[in-house]
Amino acid sequence: MATKPAAIELQVGQRSVRISNPQRVYFPTRGETKLDLANYYLSVGDGIVRALRDRPCMLHRYPEGVGGEKIYQKRLPKGAPDWVQTVEVAFPSGRTADELRVTELASVIWAVQMSTVEFHPWHSRAADTEHPDELRIDLDPQPGTGLEEAKIVAEIVREVLAELGMIGFPKTSGSRGLHIYVRIEPDYGFREVRRAALAFAREVERRAPKLITTAWWKEERGTQIFLDYNQNARDRTIACGYSVRGFPWAPVSAPLTWEELPDVEMRDFTIATMPTRFAKLGDLHAAMDDAAFSIAPLLDWADRDERDRGLGDAPYPPNFPKQEGEPPRVQPSRMNKANWADAAATVDGVEPQQLD
Repeated sequence: MATKPAAIELQVGQRSVRISNPQRVYFPTRGETKLDLANYYLSVGDGIVRALRDRPCMLHRYPEGVGGEKIYQKRLPKGAPDWVQTVEVAFPSGRTADELRVTELASVIWAVQMSTVEFHPWHSRAADTEHPDELRIDLDPQPGTGLEEAKIVAEIVREVLAELGMIGFPKTSGSRGLHIYVRIEPDYGFREVRRAALAFAREVERRAPKLITTAWWKEERGTQIFLDYNQNARDRTIACGYSVRGFPWAPVSAPLTWEELPDVEMRDFTIATMPTRFAKLGDLHAAMDDAAFSIAPLLDWADRDERDRGLGDAPYPPNFPKQEGEPPRVQPSRMNKANWADAAATVDGVEPQQLD
C-alpha cells in the first residue's frame, strides 16, 4: 500500500509553517505541486504581501488541485495558528465575518497549506474597512474580444487617468483581461467610490464606443470590452497582483509596466516564469503607495453625467439589496414598454415595477 507523503515544515521568517501533502499535483499542465505553489509565493513574497497587506481577503481554495472542487472561503478557515490575523467585514446582506488579514508572508504560506491558490483582497484596509483606498478598473473581454482589444482600451484608460492627474498601475488578470489600479485617498465610502468608477468607465466608453461598453447586462454588451464598474462595490474582489489563478497551466496575475504592455501575452506569466521575473524587476507595483489621489473630480463627472446626460446609477450585482436610485435590476429583453417608462423615471427616484 502506498505511503502517504510526509508533511514538511517551511521556515517563513520567524514562523514554521507545516505543508501537508506537499507532492499533490495542483496544476496538471506541467505537474506543479502544492509545494511548488508554496515556493512560488515565497519567491514573490514582498510583492504578494504588499498586494494583500492589511486587506480583508477572500480565498479561493482547491483541496484536490485546480481540477477539483473550488471553495470560495470568506471566513477564516478553522485551525489557524494564533499568529494569523483577521479583520471583521460587513457584507451587502448586513452579515459580518472575520476574513484573513495578511500582515506577513507566513500568513500567505499558511493559506496555501489550507489549499488556497487565489487571493482576492478587498479594496479597503483593516484600519477602516468602510473607506476604500483603491480604485479598480477591470477590463473584461466579452466573446469575440480578448487581450489584444483589452490592451487598446488600457491605453485609453491611461490617457483619461493622465488628464485627471492620476497614475494607474496595470496588471494581467491571469485569465483573459487586464486590471488597472489607482491608489486613492480613503475619504469616501463604497457607494461613492463605485459611483466614481462608473463615471470614469462612462468617460472611457465615450472615447471608443464601438470597442468599450459599460452595459451591465450581457445581452447588451456585444463584441466589446466591458468596464466592470461593479468591481468597486462592497465585497467585490478580484485576484491581486502575484496571485496564481486556478487554471491547469498555473497563470499569475502579473504586474506590468506600461511600456511592456503592448507585447505581453497571458501565458508569459506563470508560477514557472514569475520567480525569475520578480528577482530581476522586483515589485512593479511598489510605487503605488507613493501618492494617493482624490476621487472628487470623478464624482463631479458623475454629477455632470446625471445633470447633462440624464445618466443616473447603473445596476448592482444580484446579491446586493436594492439600492436607492438604482434602475430596474432586470434584463432589458424581459421588460415591457411600461417597465422602460418606469426605468426612465428612476432618474427622479421613482421605484419601477419589476417583472419575474
